[in-house]
Amino acid sequence: MNIKDDIEKILISEKEIQEKIKKVASQISKDYKDKTPLLISILKGGVVFLTDLMRYIEIPIEIDFLGIASYGSSTKSSGVVKITKDFNYDISGRHIIIVEDIVDTGLSLKYIINLIKWKNPESIKICALLDKESAHSSDIKIDYKCFIAPDEFVVGYGLDYSEKYRNLPFIGVLKKEIYNK
Repeated sequence: MNIKDDIEKILISEKEIQEKIKKVASQISKDYKDKTPLLISILKGGVVFLTDLMRYIEIPIEIDFLGIASYGSSTKSSGVVKITKDFNYDISGRHIIIVEDIVDTGLSLKYIINLIKWKNPESIKICALLDKESAHSSDIKIDYKCFIAPDEFVVGYGLDYSEKYRNLPFIGVLKKEIYNK
C-alpha cells in the first residue's frame, strides 16, 4: 500500500512549500535581528514545518515544544484542548513565536496564546504553515503565514489523519472515502 494513493489531489508541492518557508524565515530574521526568539512548535504536526523553518532563519534562535490534543481521530477539532507536553524553558520575558502547522477554528491556538500570556513573555507572534481562514471561530492574528488552506481536509508535511500521512513531502487533499468509513 502506498499512502500517496489515498490523496485526491496535491494542493501545494514540496518546492512551493520550501520557497514560501524561505520567505517567512527571511522576514523573521529581519524582525528579530537583535533578539533570540524562542520558537515553540505545536506537536506533532508543527515539527516538520519547524525543522525546515529554523534551517532558513539566519539569527540565533531557541526551540521548544508544546504538545496538545484536540482532534483525536476526527477530521474536526473537538474544541477541548489537552496538554500532552509542557514547555522545557521558562518563557517569561522571551520573544515567543508559536509555530503551527494549520490554524483551523483557532480555538486551540487561542487556548495556547492564553497559556503563554499567563507565563509573561515579552511578545507572542504566530507563524502558521496553513491558515484555514474560512473556519475561524475566533479572532486570531497570524503574523507569519505561508498559505491559505481551502475548506478541505488536508494532510502531508506534518498534517495527519489518525496519525498517518505526516511523512508526505507535499500538502494534499485526502480522499473522502478514507475518513468517511
